[in-house]
Amino acid sequence: MATQDLSKYDFDSIPDVSGIRIGIVVSEWNESITDKLLKGACNTLQRHGVKAENILIKHVPGSFELTYGARQLSRADNCLDAVIVLGCVVRGETPHFDYVCSGVTQGITQLNLQGDIPFIFGLLTTDTMKQAEDRSGGTYGNKGDEAAITAIKMVQYAWE
Repeated sequence: MATQDLSKYDFDSIPDVSGIRIGIVVSEWNESITDKLLKGACNTLQRHGVKAENILIKHVPGSFELTYGARQLSRADNCLDAVIVLGCVVRGETPHFDYVCSGVTQGITQLNLQGDIPFIFGLLTTDTMKQAEDRSGGTYGNKGDEAAITAIKMVQYAWE
């Protein structure tokens, strides 16, 4: 369980990135959560200088499709500096949760190892919907904010 607000960071330590282009792939499954993650990511990117027209957003049906969507987005627009994947999987009564979470985790890792840009893991993997709500703008901030900051830092790291 998170013990800190995911949205807290030192604003002044984040460089201006007004010239970068970011892709975001977001799952339609658990849309009440993923919409908040997307809003958090976009707001954070824009606060640090990314122009709205330089944020390319694509939706996929579920979390398992995030990996494919991220790969396709990076291929379709080879001017992207990073791709953020946002989704939410809530544990249920079957092992489906484990398969989906493992597949997405491994898929994003593969994209990072094989690609030329960073792919940022913004998948909530929670036991309850309350935990997801707490991490999408609730008690523990917004994982979308965290994913955006991670993207900015990784793009800066790649430019050094």
